[in-house]
Amino acid sequence: MMTERVVISRRFRGRPESGNGGYVCGLLAGIIAGPAEVTLRRPPPLDCPLAVERLGGGAIALREGETLIAEGAPAAVEIDVPAPVAFDDAQAASKGYLGLRAHGSPGCFVCGPQRAYGDGLRIFPGHIDGREIVVAPWTPDASLAAAEGTVRPEFVWASLDCPGYWSLSREPSGRRLAVLGRLAAKLVSPVRPGERCVVVGWPLGEDGRKFYSGTALFGADGQLRAFARATWIRTADART
Repeated sequence: MMTERVVISRRFRGRPESGNGGYVCGLLAGIIAGPAEVTLRRPPPLDCPLAVERLGGGAIALREGETLIAEGAPAAVEIDVPAPVAFDDAQAASKGYLGLRAHGSPGCFVCGPQRAYGDGLRIFPGHIDGREIVVAPWTPDASLAAAEGTVRPEFVWASLDCPGYWSLSREPSGRRLAVLGRLAAKLVSPVRPGERCVVVGWPLGEDGRKFYSGTALFGADGQLRAFARATWIRTADART
């Protein structure tokens, strides 16, 4: 068994004191390499060394001391993806983003309205009339690029996180209705910094305290770049 260390920077937070779920899942998926499913067991702590254990068969575990934070493994990820939405239409829908009215984690790296351009992703999904989806424009910043010039996988995974959450409700709420429990994603083709992308999120049903959603990322050419399915866990203070 091999062990290495990672640190989740405060820049990549979701809630004030824990890492954004999509980013953390993507960080682990980058180690797995290929389509993967990652399950979050505890809120990922910030700015401290975490141990990544390679367990064999491509599986890994993320730990803080003896505490299991997350675990992941290779996975087959298949989902029916809605038709893409034009960038201009996504911009228009984004003006109705519920998080601009009330947000449980306004400093979230992905969807927090308090994050500055170039710091957070500022992905603000809004509903489109007549369709059960939310959409958001996203132009990845140059700071998200790897050495070869494409957006790093963990940031693509991050973009597939919050739009799924915002697809679950049409009512603004300052409360966090659910937290990410599991994310499975497949990256189809590279994303370039400065590319005018569109992220789509849609609900996939619920079962007790669990909600399910799908997300997809389309490039400037309208082609699918990545997609994911998520499991969300209803929080104790959520409205029923």
